[in-house]
Amino acid sequence: MAHKLSQKVTRYCLPAVLGLSLTQASFGDAVKKSVDVQTTTVAQNKTSQKNIDGMADKTSRLLDEYRLVVSETESLRTYNDQLEKLIKSQNEEVGSIQKQIDSIEVTNKEVVPLMIKMIDGLEQFVELDVPFLMEERKNRIQTLREMMDRADVSTSEKYRRVLEAYQVENEYGRSIEAYSATVDVDGEKKTVDFLRIGRVVLIYQTLDGKTAMIWNKTNRKWEELGSQYASSIKQGLKIAKKQSAPDLLTLPVPAPEAN
Repeated sequence: MAHKLSQKVTRYCLPAVLGLSLTQASFGDAVKKSVDVQTTTVAQNKTSQKNIDGMADKTSRLLDEYRLVVSETESLRTYNDQLEKLIKSQNEEVGSIQKQIDSIEVTNKEVVPLMIKMIDGLEQFVELDVPFLMEERKNRIQTLREMMDRADVSTSEKYRRVLEAYQVENEYGRSIEAYSATVDVDGEKKTVDFLRIGRVVLIYQTLDGKTAMIWNKTNRKWEELGSQYASSIKQGLKIAKKQSAPDLLTLPVPAPEAN
């Protein structure tokens, strides 16, 4: 009886053990699958996070580039606005300069002939004037004529030089001067002292004081002065050279010409 019972117990226990073994195996597989799924999920999450981080960095770089482009665009817009104003101002300046050039061309057409006439008149005046410093004065006029043909001298400078020559001639009439020059005395070249008092008196005296001549504007020739004027001429030369104080001089003065 006992033996039979033992066999029954053994028969019933084997399926239970087999069922328990199968259950443990299935649970292990499930755990393994779960672990594998978890591992895969973690790996995928890491990959996704890396992708997200990469996209975030790329987005940040793109945002920085966008901000830089916006800043440069604003700077270019400001520069272009300023450049546009500058170009407008330059165009207005060009227009103004062109008007001035046109005006200068008109002025040159009017002024240049006037200056040539002024030089001609100055030359004629010197020829008819009291003959002092003739070489210097004629050279000044010749220089003016040569200047008129030069392209490197502006019209304004030419006009200034012509007026300057007129001013020099004008000053001669209000000054006293002494200078030395060579003249023909009795067929012989001699160095003499000239005394000029404005344009009223022009006298020269030989260095030895023996001969003195005065220019006669009416007859346009030199006339000899008597010895009674020798001391006055000598004194006049000293005054002109600033070697003596101004004083009264006794010299012949031509009578005023009738109008």
